Amino acid sequence: MNLLPESALDRLQEGCKIIGDRCSAMDISSWEVVATQSYGHQIDIEGGKISLAAGGGEGGFGIRVLEEGRFGFAYLVDVNSADTAIKSALSIARMSPAVNGFVLPSEQSAQPVSGLYDSSVVDMSSEDLLIQADDIISEVASLDDRAVVTGGGIGVSANASAIYSSEGVNAAGVTTSHGVGVQVSIEQSDQLTSSWQSTSSRSRISQANECVNRAVEWAKLTRNPIKVETPDDDSVVMMTSEGFSPLFSVVVPNAIRGEKLVREESFWSGHMGQNVIASDLSITDNARIPGGRSSGARDDEGVPTRENPLIDKGRLVASLWSTRDAAQQIAEGRIDAAKSTGSAIRSGHQSPPISGCSNLFLTSSQKGQSYEQMLELIEDGYIVNSVMGAHTANPTSGDFSVTTSSILRVEDGEIIGAVKQAGLSGNLAKAMKDGVLLGKEVRQQGSYSSGSMYLPNVLFKQGLRVNPV
Repeated sequence: MNLLPESALDRLQEGCKIIGDRCSAMDISSWEVVATQSYGHQIDIEGGKISLAAGGGEGGFGIRVLEEGRFGFAYLVDVNSADTAIKSALSIARMSPAVNGFVLPSEQSAQPVSGLYDSSVVDMSSEDLLIQADDIISEVASLDDRAVVTGGGIGVSANASAIYSSEGVNAAGVTTSHGVGVQVSIEQSDQLTSSWQSTSSRSRISQANECVNRAVEWAKLTRNPIKVETPDDDSVVMMTSEGFSPLFSVVVPNAIRGEKLVREESFWSGHMGQNVIASDLSITDNARIPGGRSSGARDDEGVPTRENPLIDKGRLVASLWSTRDAAQQIAEGRIDAAKSTGSAIRSGHQSPPISGCSNLFLTSSQKGQSYEQMLELIEDGYIVNSVMGAHTANPTSGDFSVTTSSILRVEDGEIIGAVKQAGLSGNLAKAMKDGVLLGKEVRQQGSYSSGSMYLPNVLFKQGLRVNPV
């Protein structure tokens, strides 16, 4: 059975037009309708066995109306309730404060981005996922006969979306996704160790060997913990891509949002044009990466996307804006000029757009280091592969305090053993200012906030403290 009904996109566009026509009939001159519909199959794995096979989908419409700089938003599932939703949005707009200069984006041509749709993903059935799940369970057992897949699963989805507005924006498309998550546990001699690894792609994942191998490897590496004394000062810490991404994704995307910077709610506020991180490091947001998890021809307001350099060789040079956020900050006098950077995002049809990142890259002008080279450079420190509690990090100050049970002790450039558990604390803004080295391999990671993170292993020489339990 095909995952995506043939008429899915046509139905969304037709629904958008019906709602838009109702807005016009009700004498609303400025409006925007968005629609989403997702379809998917999923297989869950638990205790070394397939525990659940499920499928389904969800979706609906969102309507934003604008009247003299005031906007209101409402969402609906059935187009037959369009009038009720429109009246609700209009009522909210009339009670909202006006934002002088705020108008919906006009139509601009947008170039497509390749690699966002793979027909072979759409063609996958639940039976195909069952075969992949069996292969993963077998692969884990072949790598270590003590290892068991205690959690995770495989899923595929097709996501149709459309946007239609009074300003001439009329676009629609379908993206696909294939994801694998694996939690591997080893329980032996009254000792349990686990590791979670995941990967996802817009295209069909034929093999998940790399993901599975890392999960088994870290479940093995963290066995037989050693006793470690608490250091008196900052520790040298190498964070793997998987360990670093939760902290990075909570703190950095918020710090580079335009409205956060001008509202003094970012640790980089007041530093535009100044060096804010190590002089070899750059941060770029690029929604036009072929096959990118958060790529697209247009943002969630219909504005054409682009590559946005944000920090160039340590210097803060730009920030991310949606149309309304830019207009509001100008109207409130916090900034003289700002405009959309093609960076509007939504959590779905049930929310209006805000500023956010798409595919965020951390890069260095220095040559990337291999894992072995970074290990030698640590000399005396730690390797952290995952953290718990990253969502509690403070995106305004950069401060964080998390725990980890996936941590290794390094002495004289060699791993001497695992640490049972440790606290990891510090300030990410401070840690990134100096003495930062990046690994060679960049791996795509998910995000707590918005977009996707493309990150290597990162070695920090200052600003982090490890507190072994």
